[in-house]
Amino acid sequence: MLVDPTDVFWPATYADGVPYELLATLRRTAPVCWIGEPPVGAWAAGSGYWAVFRHTDVKYVLRTPELFSSHVGATQIRDPDTPADLAFIQDMMLNQDPPQHGRLRRIVAAAFTPRAVRELEAVIEARAAVLIDSVADQGEADFVALAASLPLWALAHLMGMPESDTPLLLDWANRVIGYQDNELSGPQASEVTGLSPAGQAAVALRPGPLLRPDGRPFHPRSREALADMFAYAHTLGENPRPGSMMADMRDGGLTTEEFENMFFLLAVAGNETLRNALPGGLLSLLDHPDQFRLLQDKPDLLAPAVEEMLRYWPAVINFRRTATRDVELGGIPIRAGDKVVVYHVSANRDEEVFADPDRFDITRSPNDHVSFGFGPHACIGAHLARAQMRSMLKHTVTRLPGLRLAGDPVRLTSNFVNGLKQLPIRWHVR
Repeated sequence: MLVDPTDVFWPATYADGVPYELLATLRRTAPVCWIGEPPVGAWAAGSGYWAVFRHTDVKYVLRTPELFSSHVGATQIRDPDTPADLAFIQDMMLNQDPPQHGRLRRIVAAAFTPRAVRELEAVIEARAAVLIDSVADQGEADFVALAASLPLWALAHLMGMPESDTPLLLDWANRVIGYQDNELSGPQASEVTGLSPAGQAAVALRPGPLLRPDGRPFHPRSREALADMFAYAHTLGENPRPGSMMADMRDGGLTTEEFENMFFLLAVAGNETLRNALPGGLLSLLDHPDQFRLLQDKPDLLAPAVEEMLRYWPAVINFRRTATRDVELGGIPIRAGDKVVVYHVSANRDEEVFADPDRFDITRSPNDHVSFGFGPHACIGAHLARAQMRSMLKHTVTRLPGLRLAGDPVRLTSNFVNGLKQLPIRWHVR
């Protein structure tokens, strides 16, 4: 069968679903292969990259930052537009290598330890119950919007943000993550009620379409395009709630650029991945009624069910590294400076690691998925994400009888985030 590996690059590919058949073919025939970067919309063509599809190679790249750097070119497929853009985002924890990465991670790590998450679990459980109670009598809802409320609240709680400002977190995430999707890349709603004074001031600074002197648009992840977010971060950091992550950031010896990038990372990645994992997990259950019934009959399977949801529907499609020296990967020579992009969605379906990998099985064990990454950059919020998924899905499955799809899910157009924009669900009202 003739295949075009460039399909794994196009954002539009993922509007129709992850191309798992293509990925399986590439794992067998070209597990490390070169992919060009055609121009997309207003964005120019890129230099191309090595795509990595097998589980063992993906983990090798992620655990060897001395060979495959997060810092040299940052962690997105697309190169930053200018050297100044690159220099700014290199101060983000996500875009650092050891030992600098460890220094930044330690500043906020206390909020995400297993012990800290255990202390929050009762509050998370109660919050999830309230969310389901709020819609139980309606008989239908969009689970994407409903599920987003929990990670947005949790993040605001940890950062010390007023709960009224959580719509700002959603807006920033949509602008940063959804820029390849026409529905989310357009002008954002400017009227949000009930914001704190800091939130109102941020909305007043929200930039419109921005163009560089040469007429090209600023990237939505640039400092210029997120001026409102950074202004809010500095305002919140002036008088943070004691014990909050903002207080830890203020007292952590961060430079201005590090502070802004840390807020960026927490505000976007801190809610966006879970905001997509929750609807993806529920859709996986609804698409497999036998597994749905099994979970209803055996609620003690909730923890392994969450792991299978994470494997089957990873929130992140890929991450980029840059080779620091000439190296060989999967028998392919890679030159220093080449971009190397690992595909989590492919590694999680590798038949060399997972028996019958396209089968959704909530009893699967072991389950060595890479949905939270691997190596030094393994997701710092993994314990918190799991706790929220367990609570939200438990209440959804047990307290909404006759739960089923009420329409077609609507996918996000993105070659980075495996997301849903809408997941209409319906149930019997008691």
